[in-house]
Parts: sequence; C-alpha cells; structure tokens
Amino acid sequence: MRWEDPRVRVVPVAGVSYRTDVLPDVSFDPGRRLALVPEPDNEHDPNAVGIWNEDRSLQLGYVPRDVAADLTGDEQAVSLWRVESGLRVLIVPRDAWVGRPR
Repeated sequence: MRWEDPRVRVVPVAGVSYRTDVLPDVSFDPGRRLALVPEPDNEHDPNAVGIWNEDRSLQLGYVPRDVAADLTGDEQAVSLWRVESGLRVLIVPRDAWVGRPR
C-alpha cells in the first residue's frame, strides 16, 4: 500500500465542535484504533459515517461528507494526531497493515 493509493486518506474529523468534551478522552489518543459507523438513516446525509472510539462508547464526529460518500464500509481508521480544534484520522482498507507509533 502506498500513500499515492486513493484508498489511503488522512482526514479531519467533522463536527468535533459539537463534542468538544469527548476530544480529550484517551480513547482518541494518537495510534488508537477507531470505529467507522455508517448511518444510512441519518436524515441529513444517508452517506454519513460516524467516527467512534474503538469500543463504540464515545462518538467524536464524522468522516467529512466528501470522503464518506466514497467509503465502502470495509475500512479501518486510526487516530493520527490532535490539532487545536480536532483530530486527524487515517482511513485505509481493512487489509492494510497499520503499526502503532512508539
């Protein structure tokens, strides 16, 4: 898998401003696996994909709308780094190997 592969994406989490109390949780620390949860019944966007911590107990926000429409539902996500107002997430195919940072 190469960075030029269009299936490899680094995206900001959308909608974090509605869940600022969740952002500091350790389950979103860099290197942590995240759950991508499709929301086909979402009244605002049937392609919406929520970004949750790995055990799906806290939702941080959403995959950006322009990326969510292209996802197949078979991707994995990992927290990469925190920014002042949110989080950047790596989204790759399910079969991609993703190592943990030291």
